[in-house]
Amino acid sequence: MFLNQEIIRKKRDGGALSAAEIQFFVRGITDGSVSEGQIAALAMAVFFNDMNMDERVAFTLAMRDSGDVLDWRSLNLPGPVVDKHSTGGVGDVVSLLLGPMIAACGGFVPMISGRGLGHTGGTLDKFDAIPGYCTVPDNALFRKVVQEVGVAIIGQTAQLAPSDKRFYSIRDVTATVESVAMITGSILSKKLSAGLDALVMDVKVGSGAFMPSYAKSVELAESIVAVGNGAGMHTSAILTDMNESLAPAAGNALEVRCAMDYLSGRSRPARLHEVTLALCAEMLVLGGLADSETAARAKLMAALDSGAAAERFARMVSALGGPADLLDKPDSHLERAPIVVPAPALQAGYASACDCRGLGLAVVGLGGGRRRPSDAIDFAVGLTELAGLGDAIAVGQPLAIVHARSEAAAQQAVREVQAAYTIGAVAPAANPVVYRSIRP
Repeated sequence: MFLNQEIIRKKRDGGALSAAEIQFFVRGITDGSVSEGQIAALAMAVFFNDMNMDERVAFTLAMRDSGDVLDWRSLNLPGPVVDKHSTGGVGDVVSLLLGPMIAACGGFVPMISGRGLGHTGGTLDKFDAIPGYCTVPDNALFRKVVQEVGVAIIGQTAQLAPSDKRFYSIRDVTATVESVAMITGSILSKKLSAGLDALVMDVKVGSGAFMPSYAKSVELAESIVAVGNGAGMHTSAILTDMNESLAPAAGNALEVRCAMDYLSGRSRPARLHEVTLALCAEMLVLGGLADSETAARAKLMAALDSGAAAERFARMVSALGGPADLLDKPDSHLERAPIVVPAPALQAGYASACDCRGLGLAVVGLGGGRRRPSDAIDFAVGLTELAGLGDAIAVGQPLAIVHARSEAAAQQAVREVQAAYTIGAVAPAANPVVYRSIRP
């Protein structure tokens, strides 16, 4: 029998907690026998004194086991159960492409995704922009769609890692979010509860990233790879660039259009394509569906060019209640903003830097994200045709096209887009799109 305050004291004084102590405390988070003050105290102790890898694995597994763990074995699926998770960014539509592409290559992707947080867009909000699409199906429908289509992208249910939900909400209001140990446990407990065979982590780097520096991004990626593998799930991570929007569009319905243009082959923006292929190839290799990155990429391009990936997307949307003809007739289903205006460049030169977080906040300001968790989202608003770093810019040339609900909101967003871009006299050296891979 343990005492919560003794567990807190041990961590406060820099000790390492045993797996049994961690399990006891996490059980208390779930059943309410640990108070909010005690959770906050432990979070602050971990924030300052950290957790070693054994503690991180025990913490992650205890949070996984605080609720249901999905079991796919009973379905006898003919391929691996795989997923990817991104630390979030602007214009990051990868999930909408990757799930269908992996399904078309023989993988099964039960993707439990989140809503937008701060300046970053959430995959779930993008799917909510599709009329009728159900992001909270019951477990039977979720399993059926994964089995029959190969991919289902839905929201977190209350039954999965419930301790993380309570723990996260307290970290959020006690300034203890930025601990790599706790972020690792938060992400991986949810992914492990989804019953995955393999996970690829997309850790963003740059001005639009969640982690403040390249070194911190590497630290998070290494922690997730070590803890994921330590918890029995094949895990690797790829560090990708978020110094500018990943897709040329940011905003929910606008990103859904961008994803459908990509899948159907109408338009495949280079940076988005490179990140998507890198993550998908890593997943196919980790899941045993390809024996090399080269073979994986060939398989993925075949799935795109044959229309197989687009077909999986369409099947998933209709299986979860969305329109059957979304791919063919996006305009009949996706909302459009009434006011569409350019954000003109005020000087000539080259797009030399971009405050990517600022672009994300401009979308939030338009109503495309939340200031408070209870806020409703305007799916139609956002930015398109975003200028890329290194582009030559003339005076008056649009840095982006603003899609807004009102004239005042549009003008505010124009100012924010202009402020987010630095126009310089020389073209900057290109950032790599993929910085490095971290494998066990």
